[in-house]
Amino acid sequence: MHQVFLGIGGNIGNKRLNAEKIYVLAEEELGVILEKSSVYETPPWGFQAEENFWNQVLYIKTGLEPEELLFKIEKIEQQFGRKREPGKYSSREMDIDILYFDDLILNEEKLCIPHPRIARRLFVLVPLVEIAPGFIHPQFKLTNRQLLAQCDDNAQIKKIEL
Repeated sequence: MHQVFLGIGGNIGNKRLNAEKIYVLAEEELGVILEKSSVYETPPWGFQAEENFWNQVLYIKTGLEPEELLFKIEKIEQQFGRKREPGKYSSREMDIDILYFDDLILNEEKLCIPHPRIARRLFVLVPLVEIAPGFIHPQFKLTNRQLLAQCDDNAQIKKIEL
């Protein structure tokens, strides 16, 4: 079984219901959810939008290999109307990113693990630190807590009480 951290988020539709659907679909298709971070509200990153995002990190155990996991994630995102366009950010009901997959380092055209922008995004680091502060980034050799301390993202981030 593999240890995987997933970033989930969306800014349109019923955000609470979308997250609840993702929990069910993740357990059905991806693996067992061992832990969920709190949900955090943040402004869009990399583009302008009317609605803020709700973001969260899920810690799962899976028997899937990275490419299989990505394929199933893309199928789930499609159920939420997601159409990925490399290098282009847009509003969406649900986005799922593989943040870490064990201590794997993978740099392929379609899949980079760890996620290449972890260290630049508060909306990823804050929930990661909540559930895995001591997890070590396999490339940078720093814990999530250390990455957060070095992050220069100054976006407003607010914990959502559900």
